[in-house]
Amino acid sequence: MKEFLAPALAFGLAFLLTPFLKRLAFKIGAVDHPDPRKIHRQAMPLMGGVAIYLAFWAAAALTLLFVEGGGQLWGLFWGSTLMLAMGLYDDIRGLSYKVKFGGQFLAALILLSYNIKIEFITLPFQEMIFLGIFIVPLTLFWVVGITNAVNLIDGVDGLATGVCVIAAIVMFALTGGEFSIISILALILAGAALGFLPHNFSPARIFLGDAGSLFLGFMLAGFAIMGVTKQATLTTLIVPILIFGLPITDTFYAMWRRFRSNRPIFQADNGHIHHRLLNVGLSTRQTVLVLYFFSICFGAAAIFFDHFGGLSGYLIPVIFITFLFGVKRLEVISSLLSAVGSFPYSDRKKNSKKDM
Repeated sequence: MKEFLAPALAFGLAFLLTPFLKRLAFKIGAVDHPDPRKIHRQAMPLMGGVAIYLAFWAAAALTLLFVEGGGQLWGLFWGSTLMLAMGLYDDIRGLSYKVKFGGQFLAALILLSYNIKIEFITLPFQEMIFLGIFIVPLTLFWVVGITNAVNLIDGVDGLATGVCVIAAIVMFALTGGEFSIISILALILAGAALGFLPHNFSPARIFLGDAGSLFLGFMLAGFAIMGVTKQATLTTLIVPILIFGLPITDTFYAMWRRFRSNRPIFQADNGHIHHRLLNVGLSTRQTVLVLYFFSICFGAAAIFFDHFGGLSGYLIPVIFITFLFGVKRLEVISSLLSAVGSFPYSDRKKNSKKDM
C-alpha cells in the first residue's frame, strides 16, 4: 500500500500548485491569446506543465530515498528539465520548430549519456535482435517522435493530459509486477497528470502549454525505454507502439495528409483526429471522451499482446487499420447517427489551440 503514497502526493501537489501557477502565468506572459486558428476565445495561461513537473519530481525524490537503482534517473531529470525550460520559453516568447527539434535531440542525447537506450528489439517468431550501430538513431527517433506525438495531440481541453495518464497506467500494469522503480515512477507521473486534469478538462482554466506536453512526452518515452523495452519477450517493439497508439496514429496521419497536399509536414492545420471529431458535431467533452476510449483500447491491446504474444501479433495491423478507417469515415458515421437522432450533424470547422 505504501507504494501508492507517492502517486497520491503527486496528485495532491499538482492539484494545489496549478491555481498558483495559473496566476503566475499571467504575470510573466505565459499566455495563449485567441486568434482565428484557435478554439478558445479568451487568453489562457500555459503553465500547467510546470505544476506536473514540480509535483512529479517532488514525489519521485521522496520515493528515491527508499528505492535502490535510481542512478539513471538523473538522465531523466536533466533531460526533462531541458524539455520543460525549452517549452516554457516557447510558451512565453516562441521558438521555431528547428530550435525545438534541436533541443529535443539534445534531451534525447542526455538519456543516451546515462545509458538509457534501446539496445535490442524482438519481433513475433524472431530471435532477439541487437541493434549495434542503430542504437543511437533508433533511441533518438523514439524519444523525439513520441515527444512530438504527445505535443501534436494537445489540441483539445484535457486530451493530451488524459491520454498520458492512460499511457502511464498501462506502463505501470506492464512493469509493475514487483513494483520496479519504473513502474512506481509511471504511477507517480499518472498521479501528477491526474491532479492537473480537473483544471484542464473542458472547459479548461489552464493549458499544459508546450512545457507540459514536451515534458510528458519525454518522460513517457524514457519510461518505455527503461521499462517496457527491457523485457526480453516478443514485445519490445510492438507493445510501446500500442501504448502510444493514438498519438502515433495521429502524427503519421498528419504527416501523410500534409505530404499528399504538398505542404510542409510541420505546417499547422486543422485536420487532426480531434478536429475531425469536432467537425462532425461532437462537443469538446464528447471528443475527448471518445479519444480516451480509443487510448484505453490501445492500452488494453498492449497488455493483451504482452501476455499472449505469438499469433496475436497479426492483430496489431488490424487495430491500426480499423482505427484509421474509422477516422476516414467519420462524416459517414456522423450522418448515420444523425439520421437515428443520436446527435445532430454539424459542418462547423474548428481549429486547435496550438500545433507545431
